[in-house]
Amino acid sequence: MARQNAGSPFLEEVANAIRVKQYSIRTEEAYVGWIKRFILFHGKRHPREMGEAEVVAFLTDLAVNGRVAPSTQNQALNALVFLYRYVLKNPLPDEMGGITYAKKKIRVPLVLSVDEVARLLAQLNGQAWLVACLQYGSGLRLMESVRLRVHDLEFGHRAIYVRNGKGGKDRVVTLAKELVVPLQRHLENRLTLFERDRAAGYATVYLPHALERKYPTAPREWGWQYVFPSGSVSTDPRSGVRQRHHIDESIIQKAVRQAVRLAGIDKPASCHTLRHSFATHLLERGMDIRTVQEQLGHKDVRTTQIYTHVIQRGGHAVLSPLGAVLATSRNEHV
Repeated sequence: MARQNAGSPFLEEVANAIRVKQYSIRTEEAYVGWIKRFILFHGKRHPREMGEAEVVAFLTDLAVNGRVAPSTQNQALNALVFLYRYVLKNPLPDEMGGITYAKKKIRVPLVLSVDEVARLLAQLNGQAWLVACLQYGSGLRLMESVRLRVHDLEFGHRAIYVRNGKGGKDRVVTLAKELVVPLQRHLENRLTLFERDRAAGYATVYLPHALERKYPTAPREWGWQYVFPSGSVSTDPRSGVRQRHHIDESIIQKAVRQAVRLAGIDKPASCHTLRHSFATHLLERGMDIRTVQEQLGHKDVRTTQIYTHVIQRGGHAVLSPLGAVLATSRNEHV
């Protein structure tokens, strides 16, 4: 993985500060990228020479000329707040006036019918099929799916433990009974790969620094391995250790896009569409909106309400809709 901050001592200092806080490598890449854009926007002036006025000008330009989404503008703001608080030791004011904020657009999510989901899944196989089934059957986000560890799957209670999801929160979601056997068979093959890696000296896996210090042997244990491994061994960009990471999410995205075309679905569906469909189909089946909120990991129920305007139904136990979909598909997945 290319390093964005290569050749820049200051951006290297920023990256080191992010690592001390144990932020993910994706957050590091995003923050360093925004700080670099901030510096270039102001003619390569050093951030120590700038402050609130320059931050306001940059964020306003993103909204007015860049027409970015509110979440994108917020990410840029978070990066600059981090920069001034933890790197320059000169925190920005809690309230900054004069910022033109990006306008939030309320979009109705694209949802597939049960038949369309069945047709889409029938065009997938292997790890892509399993990940897509987890997105539709359990409402997982794509990154939550590919980051699953072996011990996150609880077959006895038919549960999946989602660790450090969006917003750094953990939650427990339902595991469709139709996926128990396919996942168990997948893990049998995964264990064979793990044993081969161990024999070759590549059996360690990435863990956040705090966990690696607390459990020093964990990176070499089976339970901590990724459920969906990469097809090749790679070098960790931070530690320099050669190990097997999880499958790249772009591989799943590409497979789903191709499946949409092959299934003859005339909609711009993506991996996230399966998660939207999960929520909508649960509500249509009578599930109460609070339970759906918990399954999706939404902080605010208003986010979940986008799937329906009026839900006044009961129901507490989560019954995954995946079974109804797989029953319509004649494909066998081993």
